[in-house]
Amino acid sequence: MLILLLGYVYFRLAGEAYALVSIGLISFAAVAQFAPAMLGGIFWKSGSRRGALAGLAAGFGVWIYTLLLPALARSDWLPRSFLEDGPFGIELLRPLALFGLAGLDQITHAMIWSMMANAGAYVAVSLFDTQSADEHRQASLFVDVFRRDGGGARLWRGTASVPDLHAVLARFLGAEAADALFARYARARGRTWPDRALEADADLVHAVEMQLASAIGASSARIMVAAVAKEEALTIDEVRELLDEASQVVAYSHQLEQKSRELEQATRELQAANERLTELDRMKDDFISTVTHELRTPLTSIRAFAEILLDRPDLDVGERQRFLGIITRETERLTRMINQVLDLAKLESGKAEWTLSEVDVRALIDDAVASTSQLFKEKGIALEARIAPDLPPVAADRDRIMQVLLNLLSNAAKFCDRPDARVRIAARIADGHLRIDVADNGPGISARDRETIFEKFRQVGDTLTAKPQGTGLGLPISRQIIEHFGGHIWVESAPGRGSTFSFTLPLQPPRAGQDQPALAAA
Repeated sequence: MLILLLGYVYFRLAGEAYALVSIGLISFAAVAQFAPAMLGGIFWKSGSRRGALAGLAAGFGVWIYTLLLPALARSDWLPRSFLEDGPFGIELLRPLALFGLAGLDQITHAMIWSMMANAGAYVAVSLFDTQSADEHRQASLFVDVFRRDGGGARLWRGTASVPDLHAVLARFLGAEAADALFARYARARGRTWPDRALEADADLVHAVEMQLASAIGASSARIMVAAVAKEEALTIDEVRELLDEASQVVAYSHQLEQKSRELEQATRELQAANERLTELDRMKDDFISTVTHELRTPLTSIRAFAEILLDRPDLDVGERQRFLGIITRETERLTRMINQVLDLAKLESGKAEWTLSEVDVRALIDDAVASTSQLFKEKGIALEARIAPDLPPVAADRDRIMQVLLNLLSNAAKFCDRPDARVRIAARIADGHLRIDVADNGPGISARDRETIFEKFRQVGDTLTAKPQGTGLGLPISRQIIEHFGGHIWVESAPGRGSTFSFTLPLQPPRAGQDQPALAAA
């Protein structure tokens, strides 16, 4: 009667503007507004009651605006300008061409916009809403109905009679179907059907209810089973058991998540270690190539001049002396390179011998300058020393510090190849440490190479053309020595502006038992 009354009221309001079939289509468009909530309730567990109500409100609002109000406007209950110009003259809000969507029939146009508003509001509100416990339980029962394996039976507790259950099932499905179900149930328990000793448990009750639901519906099946089965409420202990199991599942899930994060971290660390090993392997190959080349050069010279002396016994005495001098220098050069490799190996293995004593810094620098003066003179490089007065002695191995100074001075001489080349060595006290600087006006070092030059197996420059002579182990060895005594070594440089190599040493020796700095050559 209500539907007929509403249809009559609509007919009186709309007059003859619509045929009966149009009225039916408008009604179907209204009924279709229930579809998003129904489908969401079946297939989407996150849907909420407030989301469904919001979707229905939005959908019916658009349905009224795009279908009902235009019908009233055509029947002169509303001004015609509402259809042609939209409310308040806003053309984008014309009910028959909402937001400019034109060219469609009225029903299709209304269905598109109403379904978009309905589904959009349903999804949006559900996503930002929090489901109640009842909503979550109902959603799980409906959405996962085919995934549950006896899940409903686990929560049932009570007593039932096997003959009563069989009679109810036979009444609606027939005796053959009932016998088949009870026979399967009996076989699963090692019995045969019929068997008077067979007892009804939760699984049998649930199975009977599911079979009845397929014939008479879930609600009716629930009522019929409840009529023959006396169901008891879960006890507090059983509820607590269920909660404990749920808590264990949550805790196990958290443990899996933690293990997953730890595994990801371990994977990243292994990847970084693998990349580092790959880089070290490449550096090792470069080092072997460099050392092999550098060792071959003096060996080639020694062999060549030795063969000349052997093949020409009548060689002029002056030439013979010159060739012997070259052989001697190349031998010394070869010895220095081999000693560098051995020094680095001893330093890294911790087997190097250290002789700790009070070192007079001024005398040490004077000796280093004297030892390299001939090298600077031959290359035409001006060498200047600036030593602060009253420098206190430092506790270190004098020979090792001399090795560092000679390496820095020889490197400065090697790279200064300009006409006005000059090198300055300075010593002073800074921040409670002895600081020594060796500065040159050579080509300088780029920012990306400032740390590379202190790494073993590394040399700055092109491997085939521009790489300077030497093994490239002088600076790594110098870093090992300085850091062993608690100091620090670094370089300040810029391309075209020369370089300043600096290192510091503590003025007081480390106390007995104090850990020595790590011997790390990056």
